[in-house]
Amino acid sequence: MRVIAPLLFCLLFCTAALMAGDKTIYDFTLNSIDGQPAPLAAYKGHVVMLVNVASRCGFTPQYTALESIYEKYKDRGFVIVGIPANNFGSQEPGTNQEIKTFCSSKYSVTFPMMAKVSVKGDDKTPLYQYLTDKAGSPKTGGEIQWNFTKFLVGPDGGIVARFEPKVTPDSPEVTSAIERALGSEKR
Repeated sequence: MRVIAPLLFCLLFCTAALMAGDKTIYDFTLNSIDGQPAPLAAYKGHVVMLVNVASRCGFTPQYTALESIYEKYKDRGFVIVGIPANNFGSQEPGTNQEIKTFCSSKYSVTFPMMAKVSVKGDDKTPLYQYLTDKAGSPKTGGEIQWNFTKFLVGPDGGIVARFEPKVTPDSPEVTSAIERALGSEKR
Protein backbone atom coordinates (compact mmCIF):
# COMPACT_ATOMS: atom_id res chain seq x y z
CA MET A 1 0.00 0.00 0.00
CA ARG A 2 2.84 2.41 0.80
CA VAL A 3 4.22 1.98 -2.71
CA ILE A 4 0.87 2.32 -4.47
CA ALA A 5 0.02 5.79 -3.09
CA PRO A 6 3.23 7.46 -4.37
CA LEU A 7 2.89 5.65 -7.71
CA LEU A 8 -0.71 6.78 -8.05
CA PHE A 9 0.28 10.37 -7.19
CA CYS A 10 3.07 10.27 -9.78
CA LEU A 11 0.71 8.85 -12.40
CA LEU A 12 -1.86 11.59 -11.80
CA PHE A 13 0.78 14.36 -11.65
CA CYS A 14 2.58 13.16 -14.79
CA THR A 15 -0.70 12.86 -16.70
CA ALA A 16 -1.70 16.39 -15.69
CA ALA A 17 1.74 17.70 -16.69
CA LEU A 18 1.52 16.03 -20.09
CA MET A 19 -1.95 17.39 -20.68
CA ALA A 20 -0.78 20.91 -19.74
CA GLY A 21 2.05 20.55 -22.27
CA ASP A 22 -0.52 20.02 -25.02
CA LYS A 23 -2.01 23.48 -24.51
CA THR A 24 -2.06 26.03 -27.31
CA ILE A 25 -3.38 29.56 -27.56
CA TYR A 26 -6.65 28.02 -28.73
CA ASP A 27 -7.33 26.97 -25.14
CA PHE A 28 -7.74 30.60 -24.05
CA THR A 29 -10.53 33.14 -24.30
CA LEU A 30 -10.08 36.87 -23.81
CA ASN A 31 -12.68 39.59 -24.03
CA SER A 32 -12.77 41.76 -27.12
CA ILE A 33 -12.23 45.48 -26.72
CA ASP A 34 -16.06 45.70 -26.82
CA GLY A 35 -16.38 43.29 -23.88
CA GLN A 36 -17.56 40.20 -25.76
CA PRO A 37 -15.93 36.78 -25.22
CA ALA A 38 -13.26 36.25 -27.87
CA PRO A 39 -12.05 32.64 -27.94
CA LEU A 40 -8.63 32.44 -29.57
CA ALA A 41 -9.84 29.15 -31.10
CA ALA A 42 -11.50 31.40 -33.69
CA TYR A 43 -8.00 31.81 -35.19
CA LYS A 44 -7.35 28.07 -35.49
CA GLY A 45 -5.32 27.42 -38.64
CA HIS A 46 -4.11 31.04 -38.85
CA VAL A 47 -0.71 32.49 -38.10
CA VAL A 48 -1.28 34.85 -35.17
CA MET A 49 0.83 37.61 -33.66
CA LEU A 50 -0.10 38.46 -30.07
CA VAL A 51 1.17 41.89 -28.97
CA ASN A 52 0.80 43.59 -25.60
CA VAL A 53 0.15 47.21 -26.54
CA ALA A 54 -0.04 50.60 -24.82
CA SER A 55 -1.19 54.01 -26.03
CA ARG A 56 1.36 56.19 -24.21
CA CYS A 57 4.56 54.24 -24.80
CA GLY A 58 7.62 55.19 -26.83
CA PHE A 59 6.87 52.09 -28.92
CA THR A 60 3.25 53.12 -29.62
CA PRO A 61 4.14 54.21 -33.20
CA GLN A 62 4.64 50.47 -33.88
CA TYR A 63 0.87 50.41 -34.40
CA THR A 64 1.60 51.76 -37.92
CA ALA A 65 3.88 48.82 -38.76
CA LEU A 66 1.51 46.34 -37.09
CA GLU A 67 -1.38 47.57 -39.24
CA SER A 68 0.85 47.50 -42.33
CA ILE A 69 1.93 43.87 -41.89
CA TYR A 70 -1.62 42.90 -40.98
CA GLU A 71 -2.86 44.39 -44.25
CA LYS A 72 -0.01 42.76 -46.18
CA TYR A 73 -0.57 39.20 -44.88
CA LYS A 74 -4.19 38.99 -43.69
CA ASP A 75 -5.44 37.50 -46.96
CA ARG A 76 -2.94 34.66 -46.49
CA GLY A 77 -4.30 33.74 -43.04
CA PHE A 78 -2.34 36.10 -40.77
CA VAL A 79 -3.93 37.90 -37.85
CA ILE A 80 -2.62 40.33 -35.26
CA VAL A 81 -4.28 40.46 -31.85
CA GLY A 82 -3.60 43.63 -29.88
CA ILE A 83 -3.79 43.13 -26.13
CA PRO A 84 -3.69 46.37 -24.12
CA ALA A 85 -1.92 46.22 -20.76
CA ASN A 86 -1.14 48.87 -18.18
CA ASN A 87 1.74 47.01 -16.50
CA PHE A 88 4.61 49.26 -17.55
CA GLY A 89 4.79 52.86 -16.40
CA SER A 90 0.98 53.20 -16.44
CA GLN A 91 1.21 53.73 -20.21
CA GLU A 92 -2.24 52.29 -20.93
CA PRO A 93 -4.46 54.07 -18.38
CA GLY A 94 -7.57 54.48 -20.55
CA THR A 95 -10.79 52.53 -20.66
CA ASN A 96 -11.34 49.95 -23.37
CA GLN A 97 -13.50 52.46 -25.28
CA GLU A 98 -10.78 55.13 -25.04
CA ILE A 99 -8.17 52.63 -26.25
CA LYS A 100 -10.39 51.57 -29.16
CA THR A 101 -11.01 55.19 -30.18
CA PHE A 102 -7.30 56.04 -29.93
CA CYS A 103 -6.23 53.04 -32.03
CA SER A 104 -8.78 53.63 -34.77
CA SER A 105 -8.47 57.42 -34.98
CA LYS A 106 -4.71 57.80 -34.54
CA TYR A 107 -3.42 54.62 -36.24
CA SER A 108 -6.39 53.32 -38.28
CA VAL A 109 -6.10 49.93 -36.56
CA THR A 110 -8.33 47.28 -38.12
CA PHE A 111 -6.84 44.14 -36.57
CA PRO A 112 -8.63 42.61 -33.56
CA MET A 113 -8.13 44.38 -30.25
CA MET A 114 -8.88 42.78 -26.92
CA ALA A 115 -9.94 44.26 -23.59
CA LYS A 116 -7.18 45.46 -21.29
CA VAL A 117 -5.51 42.72 -19.22
CA SER A 118 -2.47 42.27 -17.03
CA VAL A 119 0.53 40.59 -18.67
CA LYS A 120 2.75 40.55 -15.60
CA GLY A 121 2.47 40.12 -11.85
CA ASP A 122 0.03 38.38 -9.53
CA ASP A 123 -2.97 39.23 -11.70
CA LYS A 124 -1.39 38.06 -14.97
CA THR A 125 -4.05 36.74 -17.34
CA PRO A 126 -3.91 32.96 -17.99
CA LEU A 127 -2.91 33.50 -21.65
CA TYR A 128 0.21 35.36 -20.55
CA GLN A 129 0.92 32.76 -17.87
CA TYR A 130 1.04 30.28 -20.74
CA LEU A 131 3.05 32.53 -23.09
CA THR A 132 5.68 33.37 -20.48
CA ASP A 133 6.01 29.88 -18.99
CA LYS A 134 9.75 29.16 -19.21
CA ALA A 135 9.29 25.44 -18.47
CA GLY A 136 6.68 24.98 -21.20
CA SER A 137 8.46 27.20 -23.75
CA PRO A 138 12.17 27.51 -22.93
CA LYS A 139 12.97 29.47 -26.11
CA THR A 140 10.12 31.99 -25.90
CA GLY A 141 9.13 31.98 -22.23
CA GLY A 142 10.17 34.49 -19.60
CA GLU A 143 8.51 37.54 -18.11
CA ILE A 144 7.31 40.36 -20.34
CA GLN A 145 9.75 43.23 -19.91
CA TRP A 146 7.82 46.03 -21.64
CA ASN A 147 5.03 46.99 -24.00
CA PHE A 148 4.98 45.70 -27.60
CA THR A 149 6.45 42.25 -26.92
CA LYS A 150 5.34 40.10 -29.85
CA PHE A 151 4.57 36.37 -29.87
CA LEU A 152 4.24 34.68 -33.24
CA VAL A 153 2.00 31.61 -33.18
CA GLY A 154 1.80 28.99 -35.91
CA PRO A 155 -1.36 27.56 -37.47
CA ASP A 156 -1.32 24.73 -34.92
CA GLY A 157 -1.58 27.24 -32.04
CA GLY A 158 1.99 26.68 -30.83
CA ILE A 159 4.44 29.51 -30.17
CA VAL A 160 6.86 29.92 -33.09
CA ALA A 161 8.88 32.98 -32.02
CA ARG A 162 9.06 35.88 -29.61
CA PHE A 163 10.22 39.37 -30.51
CA GLU A 164 11.11 41.95 -27.90
CA PRO A 165 9.73 45.52 -28.05
CA LYS A 166 12.67 47.08 -29.91
CA VAL A 167 12.20 44.65 -32.81
CA THR A 168 9.75 46.40 -35.11
CA PRO A 169 6.85 44.44 -36.60
CA ASP A 170 8.02 45.18 -40.15
CA SER A 171 11.66 44.21 -39.57
CA PRO A 172 13.10 41.51 -41.86
CA GLU A 173 13.44 39.25 -38.82
CA VAL A 174 9.72 39.40 -38.10
CA THR A 175 8.42 39.36 -41.67
CA SER A 176 10.58 36.36 -42.61
CA ALA A 177 9.27 34.49 -39.53
CA ILE A 178 5.70 35.34 -40.58
CA GLU A 179 6.34 34.16 -44.13
CA ARG A 180 7.90 30.90 -42.89
CA ALA A 181 4.90 30.29 -40.63
CA LEU A 182 2.46 31.09 -43.45
CA GLY A 183 4.34 28.74 -45.75
CA SER A 184 3.73 25.89 -43.33
CA GLU A 185 0.05 26.77 -43.06
CA LYS A 186 -2.43 23.98 -43.60
CA ARG A 187 -5.95 25.40 -43.86
